Amino acid sequence: MSAPVFFLESSRLIEFTVGDVFTLDGAEGRHAGVVQRRGAGEIIDIVDGHGVRLTCVIEAVSGENLSLQVTQINHEPEPAFSLVLVQALAKGDRDELAIEAATELGVDAVIPWQADRSIVVWRGPRAAKSHARWQTTVRAATKQARRARLPQVEQPVSSSALVSRIAATTAAGGVALILHEQATQGLVDIDAIAGLQHRDESVAQPEVLVIVGPEGGISDAERDAFVQAGGTLTLLGPHVLRTSTAGPAAIAVLSAMARRW
Repeated sequence: MSAPVFFLESSRLIEFTVGDVFTLDGAEGRHAGVVQRRGAGEIIDIVDGHGVRLTCVIEAVSGENLSLQVTQINHEPEPAFSLVLVQALAKGDRDELAIEAATELGVDAVIPWQADRSIVVWRGPRAAKSHARWQTTVRAATKQARRARLPQVEQPVSSSALVSRIAATTAAGGVALILHEQATQGLVDIDAIAGLQHRDESVAQPEVLVIVGPEGGISDAERDAFVQAGGTLTLLGPHVLRTSTAGPAAIAVLSAMARRW
């Protein structure tokens, strides 16, 4: 079984070398030492959320303070392109289920989208609270999946703001995929994905937007505006999936197409 992951979101991690000893404390130290009751001799991984992974052996535990010795260092490379799930807000926590599964499957960032047909509305204090809950969900899923990179939870966007994001993404050489049941082109037929695998390292990392509508679907006005901005209508498969399922399914397919898996 792979070692459990704990976060130390600090630039210090990149400075460590094999044999170094340091202390894991705070919330993560408490989770490891008090909640999980990790003990001396156990192996755990410490990650910074940006690709640095330290494999460590626990030398001693004192409450929420763990003394760790670094036994191995791994710098996981940045992927050729960024997989970004644009998830419409949905009722019944279906949007959170979507981003949780997408994180476990390898998404690089998520964007909350206030779609025309979203029943749930983020407004005022609720917006900040809901955004924080998404961040907590993504962080927990990252640890569950033993990932060294923590997906970013971007600020929520309206449909008009999403049009601008699609235009900027495609102008920069990326791809915007609009999952839509009326599309005629299948996800596996998107040739541009293969092209993104061989980008010039001197240019900015392109992104692939995966746009998933709410329970009521993407409105005709949104669909037309997204396509006009450069988006591509894409058919995920022969069945209509829930909003909580479509995004993770697409991330899984794209990960296989990009040879991440």
